[in-house]
Amino acid sequence: MAFEGLSEKLQGVFKKLKGKGVLTESDVNEAMREVKLALLEADVNFKIVKNFVASVKEKCLGADVLESLTPAQQVVKIVNEELIALMGGVNSKLTYSSSGFTVILLAGLQGTGKTTTAGKLAKHLKNNGKKPMLAACDVYRPAAIDQLEVVADKVGVPVYTDREEKNPAVIAKNAAKEAEYKGFDVLIVDTSGRLHIDEELMKELVDVKEAVKPHEILLVVDALTGQDAVTAAEGFNEAIGVDGIIMTKLDGDSRGGAALSVKAVTGKPIKFIGMGEKFDELEPFHPERMASRILGMGDMLTFIEKAQAQFDEKEAEDLERKIRKNQFTLEDFRDQMGQIKKLGGLRRLTDMLPGMGGQRISEEDMEKSEKEFIHMEAIINSMTKEERNNPKILNASRRKRISAGCGLPVSQINTLIKRYDEACKLMKQMTKSPKKMGKKMRKGFR
Repeated sequence: MAFEGLSEKLQGVFKKLKGKGVLTESDVNEAMREVKLALLEADVNFKIVKNFVASVKEKCLGADVLESLTPAQQVVKIVNEELIALMGGVNSKLTYSSSGFTVILLAGLQGTGKTTTAGKLAKHLKNNGKKPMLAACDVYRPAAIDQLEVVADKVGVPVYTDREEKNPAVIAKNAAKEAEYKGFDVLIVDTSGRLHIDEELMKELVDVKEAVKPHEILLVVDALTGQDAVTAAEGFNEAIGVDGIIMTKLDGDSRGGAALSVKAVTGKPIKFIGMGEKFDELEPFHPERMASRILGMGDMLTFIEKAQAQFDEKEAEDLERKIRKNQFTLEDFRDQMGQIKKLGGLRRLTDMLPGMGGQRISEEDMEKSEKEFIHMEAIINSMTKEERNNPKILNASRRKRISAGCGLPVSQINTLIKRYDEACKLMKQMTKSPKKMGKKMRKGFR
């Protein structure tokens, strides 16, 4: 989970403060010392940590905080506001050309996931009403063009290639002409990377920049490289001028130091974050939402946006009708598990729900739950349609046959039916009393 270590430590600090009731200057100093250590352990730039803690401490020691009825909550509020400011304050959107045709240049070191990110960005734009084309301008890495063609095919967008031309600037310029001529409104240029910053790489990028005059230059960095990603961002920005940053693999970075440092160090905002390997797991970066996740307050806006993208309104109405009429079947149960997986699985789901936070569920329990999902799907898929629609007919002989079909013991089939019965009861209660939903869900995860 992104920021898992930092999130856990900060929430521990605030829990101590809330247990004190009245706060003294000594309490605040001790809390800030722990916050400082937590940020340094998260690989946040030392200078940034020093300034951040000093600013938070100054505001926390004000009379409005220490003399308030809820001083601990005021401290959390201040830390939340400072985290938001540190990461850029507001969501920084892409800049589009007023003429209707926009060129986006992707740059970055080798191994940051630039080519895959090009496909993710194309899919994001496509989902938001744009008509993108990709341009293959990496002429050095073996099979780079082939890889981009595969990526383009998977996201359903065209790609401009020229296997004979070896000048990336020429390829980019020709791609822009063709894209605009064919009616595409965005061209995403995938460029070459290197293992390190060098003059040759920068000269090539400058040539491509001059050839197509991009409206956005986005630097792709790997969150897992920590402060090296920040250093790379500084170097690219000085050489070619960067408009924004796409941070990949943030879902696998439990520290998060790069995400917290890069805006303050470079002055350039993070515009997108990669939160998984799938092509729909590129998210616009919202500092206020990320700060909320770090502090364990959830991210309901992102959760709602993802849910709206996945759930069909008519399907939702049909499901509610089935629940009210006691017609919720094992097929429906399986489909709902599939929807949770599309939202990112239990790990991402609990990360976005307020008051739950991914750290409340152990890694072992999370893996066990994800594995159970897979087993339950296998069991349901091994049933006949009649059995899925009417689980009451599942006698001993039928369960034995299903066990042989899915390769799982009868005991797991019995557990599935028990879970299904519990889900039916829970959903029925939720339709009668929606206020009980949060309490029931929290209880279920413990």
